[in-house]
Amino acid sequence: MPTLGKDSVIGVVGAGAMGAGIAQVAASRGHRVVLADAQVAAIARAKDGHAKAMAREVEKGRLTRPDADAVLARLTYVEGVDALALTQFADCRLVIEAIVEDLGIKQTLFTALEKVIANDAVLATNTSSLSVAALAGACQRPERVVGIHFFNPAPVMPLVEIIPSIITDAAVTDAAQELVDAWGKVTVRCTDTPGFIVNRIARPFYGEALRILEERLADAPTIDWAMKELGGFKMGPFELMDFIGNDVNFAVTRSVFEAMFYDPRYKPALTQRRLVEAGLLGRKTKRGYYDYRDGAVAPEPKRDETMGRVIVDRIVAMLINEAVDAVQLGIASPQDIELAMTKGVNYPRGLLAWGDALGAGQVLATLESLQAEYGEDRYRPSPLLRRTAKSNGMLLT
Repeated sequence: MPTLGKDSVIGVVGAGAMGAGIAQVAASRGHRVVLADAQVAAIARAKDGHAKAMAREVEKGRLTRPDADAVLARLTYVEGVDALALTQFADCRLVIEAIVEDLGIKQTLFTALEKVIANDAVLATNTSSLSVAALAGACQRPERVVGIHFFNPAPVMPLVEIIPSIITDAAVTDAAQELVDAWGKVTVRCTDTPGFIVNRIARPFYGEALRILEERLADAPTIDWAMKELGGFKMGPFELMDFIGNDVNFAVTRSVFEAMFYDPRYKPALTQRRLVEAGLLGRKTKRGYYDYRDGAVAPEPKRDETMGRVIVDRIVAMLINEAVDAVQLGIASPQDIELAMTKGVNYPRGLLAWGDALGAGQVLATLESLQAEYGEDRYRPSPLLRRTAKSNGMLLT
């Protein structure tokens, strides 16, 4: 079994927001960390970001200045990911890649890292939607490759998905999960399926909101208002897509859609594609579904509670159906699915518990009504939902 203890050196490749955040988490938990990126500017931003983060910790009284300085001293920054630069990962017991979501580029990196790290060191991917098995398959020792998927920002968000591929050694999976648990994170384990737990189950939150928008049943401010005020979500789908970045959100949706052999449940929206093509990516470009430029006036929603309830019921029914299907297909345990959706994307309650509160029969009726209206497999109910409704049983058992 690989040894991943507090004394283990941790490597992170990719110094963007996610990679820098993961490096900060590991260094804050006492590990020496090696952080590399091909872009010199990314390394400079990460180093500056870490210094500012530690200053905030000191200012808020969560760390003393000497302790904050000790965290920063444990971080080693490497400019470049060529063969020479990667030699600095030789002592790492675990290397986590957090680079661009491109299978070929990630495979090339893992192949290069295998020439440097020890034979029993662990290689991990922070991918949000790519196949862990496909990454492992490019390696000489595929059994040591595992998915460790953090959520952004990594120092703040508690959830981490642990994803073994069909060829990952069980001891590697256990060691990775135990280490991340020791970092104070909430871990859930899931099978190597497109989108894993969160990015698969959450697709209707965005996709069905976009369908409602495209049909002009309601505008973006009204849908966001309904999901927040009536549904209890912290952010509406359009606010959240603008926050995440429409390019990122669209890429994940398209990746899951393609990986699921074009299942209509996960079909991307043309509206979002057009925004991406136009460069309207959300907050980072100051325009997306909303206008964030100086002087822009936020549009007012139509606060019609009756219409709002219809919107919420439609989207929530689809979310519950996805969660039920994840149980049906053995993607994760019901308990891990509930944890993932409350800790990973801050849903107001677990979706299976939500389904039990509404009643499986009511959720089924909503989906069957939509399927009858549209004639699309997009709204097909999970067989487990049908069985539960028929038996008057509970989804969360």
